[in-house]
Amino acid sequence: MSASGESRRRTVIAVGLGQLLAWGSSYYLLATLARPMAATLGLAPPTVYLMFSAALLLAAALGPVVGGLIDRHGGRRVLLASNLAFATAHLLMATAQGPLQLALGWLLLGAAMPMGLYDAAFSTLVSLYRGDARRSIVGVTLLGGFSSTVSWPLTAALEAHYGWRVACAVWALAHLTIGLGIHGWLVPRVERPLEMHRAEAAAPAAGPPALTMWVIAGAFTCSGLVFAGMATHLPRILERIGCTPAVAVAAASLFGVSQVAGRLAEAGYLNRFHPLVAARISMSLHPLGVMLIMAFGAPFAAVFTVLHGMGTGLMTIIKGTLPLALFGPAGFGRRAGWLEAPSRVAQAAAPLAFGIGVDRLGGHVLWISAGIGLTGLSGLLWLRRSASATKHS
Repeated sequence: MSASGESRRRTVIAVGLGQLLAWGSSYYLLATLARPMAATLGLAPPTVYLMFSAALLLAAALGPVVGGLIDRHGGRRVLLASNLAFATAHLLMATAQGPLQLALGWLLLGAAMPMGLYDAAFSTLVSLYRGDARRSIVGVTLLGGFSSTVSWPLTAALEAHYGWRVACAVWALAHLTIGLGIHGWLVPRVERPLEMHRAEAAAPAAGPPALTMWVIAGAFTCSGLVFAGMATHLPRILERIGCTPAVAVAAASLFGVSQVAGRLAEAGYLNRFHPLVAARISMSLHPLGVMLIMAFGAPFAAVFTVLHGMGTGLMTIIKGTLPLALFGPAGFGRRAGWLEAPSRVAQAAAPLAFGIGVDRLGGHVLWISAGIGLTGLSGLLWLRRSASATKHS
């Protein structure tokens, strides 16, 4: 392997491990710690969920700003700043004596998300490797895909033995040691990113069509809405379909592995096609799983979870590769922030909305999630014709 290839491999591993840490200490924290936090501070659990929803709204607002900073200065400093923000947020939560400080901790966690999650990681890779970043994006998502597998048992064990405050403190320590270490030592600086940004900004090429941007943002939002709804209610939905609690949990546990399987499919086969092919496949897998489980019932619970997980895993990669393929690397970070912002807003509302849906419709709420998925798929099918026409106009 050449020196440049070895350097890229180290960078991908570093950024991927950083994603494992960032996701495990943010999105996957709520499921394990929300109820213990609420019980200690005398709050109703939905109050903590609302704090997380507010954090997602803040992340949506800050995403384009953070992406623009990465476009101008590269991602290394932003990733380092995310570790400091994550650590401070966890320390605020660990020492919270009332709802105000706990809410402040969650809000700071929301501010750290656009600095440290996939949109920042993808923008960092594009700032380093420009149009050749697709393979690196896939590599990062393969490592990050194990975040739930690692974080849920770790956080649960820490909470069970030492309490949720210690769990938050351990995550803070991990960001201040592992996170700062890998981002500071293994992620390279970008050579003159500001000059490249100015040169690209001065080019006469037109920006991406607004309608195309809205269609992509809509597809990402549909995917994010289904992801957040299933992430918070999947075992309960499977029980309403007819699974026993044990079977529902066992089937739901296949989600993380299935995400990685979807990403391996991209790395091993789908990467030879345009990202729109993978995008359409991704959006079709959840509706296909819904049709199978609604037709055949509980015996197809595992099949449904695997299809849903593979689609989610593919979509994670597509959020980086599709805008890169359609619009190029110029302004990628800011564009990625705008494309992801509506999805984060939808994810903030999804747990409550799907919770009400499960209460009123039971397992039939899956028809709603399938309809959302098919809406996103229809946009992507139109996008192929639109993108082709735009390219040759």
